[in-house]
Amino acid sequence: MSRIIHIELDDSALPPPTPEIEQERRVAIFDLLEANNIILPARDERPVPEGPYKLSLSIRDRRLVFALTTEADDPAAEFHLSLGPFRQVVKDYFQICESYFDAVKTLPTNQIETIDMARRGIHDEGARILQERLEGKAEVDYDTARRLFTLICVLHFGG
Repeated sequence: MSRIIHIELDDSALPPPTPEIEQERRVAIFDLLEANNIILPARDERPVPEGPYKLSLSIRDRRLVFALTTEADDPAAEFHLSLGPFRQVVKDYFQICESYFDAVKTLPTNQIETIDMARRGIHDEGARILQERLEGKAEVDYDTARRLFTLICVLHFGG
């Protein structure tokens, strides 16, 4: 499998992130760069540019844009995904994250753990949707999909 070695988020059109969102973003990028797998399928009998890849994520014209280049900055792939399938799960994820951040300040451990389990479940659902949406465009493993979903949430938050 090939891997992503650099990530750029185009969040220039978004409001400044909250400290919690910024922390989620930093952790997701760090974890993603530490371990990820991505396979680009061959298209139209053309060879697939070999990785490692640099990834640029952005939202343009209400679509999520994945742009992959090679280490030498040659184009490898670009695909645009509708934000529609992500809207509800992103909304649910931010709501549960807000509950979690509030709970950490005041609630007992068992209640925090319950909210965290729900948060992980929603996050898993987002990763599953991402894997489905990438079908035929790129193949990512489950952990990579989870970390990419976090970055989508960061972009979607202001988008």
